[in-house]
Amino acid sequence: MIKPESRRAFVRKTGLFAASVASAGAAVSKSTSGGRIAFVDHDLNGYHARVFHKALKNDLKDRGFTLAGCHALLEKTGREWADKNGERYFSDLDELNKIADFFMVLAPSNPEVHKELCARVFPFRKPTYVDKTFAPDVETARAIFDLADRNGTPIQTTSALRYTNVQRHVGKVGRENVRHMTAWVAGSNFAEYVIHPVELIVSCMGADAVRLLRRGTEPETQLLIDFSDGRTGTVNVFNKTRTKYSASVTTRKATDYFEVDLKSIFIDNLAAIMDFFESGVPNVDRRETMTIMKILETAKSPGARGRFVSL
Repeated sequence: MIKPESRRAFVRKTGLFAASVASAGAAVSKSTSGGRIAFVDHDLNGYHARVFHKALKNDLKDRGFTLAGCHALLEKTGREWADKNGERYFSDLDELNKIADFFMVLAPSNPEVHKELCARVFPFRKPTYVDKTFAPDVETARAIFDLADRNGTPIQTTSALRYTNVQRHVGKVGRENVRHMTAWVAGSNFAEYVIHPVELIVSCMGADAVRLLRRGTEPETQLLIDFSDGRTGTVNVFNKTRTKYSASVTTRKATDYFEVDLKSIFIDNLAAIMDFFESGVPNVDRRETMTIMKILETAKSPGARGRFVSL
């Protein structure tokens, strides 16, 4: 795990996770230390609620953040999760807002409900993290950002694969020197797990992806992505296999291969979210989020099967 102070120094030094372009009313000028987080989910009985809750209680407890309470669209199981974990459940978001400083919109397996959940919490105007995958399509992603801007609510979103040993290597060799990357992941299905290698590559190579080709069908699917200046990326999603989460990074001098250290990615993700909450300023470039959404949407298009399509 990267220590919080080391992460902040790393971000400042490399600019790898650049802050989003400031939107009107979206920045909070006063920094805070610690605070009360509210979980808002579709079904709290999921992996992300569990690992974020564990990190909040254990690995990152010294950051001074606590869970104020939680809310879920599936109220019965939400109450059960809260009771099991000794937390407060709120059926009324207005009441939860009274004791919360920040919101985390989870529902990682249900991006189709993110806009609805965001519409409920953005009017509170509190820094809000939206879990992966940000939205089901590009149009909805734009709508969520527009909704945040209209309310003056700072937001950011990311997959936990933005915070790995791969990005640390790219920070050392220089993002501008990366000519090609390949990423491999496995999972239960392409639609849900493709976000991870795409997030990994875009966070290392930037937002200037220009075209994409998809080949193969589940369980083995590959994306070929062309970036500006002749740079390239390859995404391999080999579901229901023993494929390790891994990546290669190629510069003009060498190709280096890495197995992603999965033990701390959610801890490091939450640490970065806490940095965002403390500053009130997103530390994930919105342009990269929209590039990721364009890649995901184009990959679903029949027109991208076997030929390159512009993003």
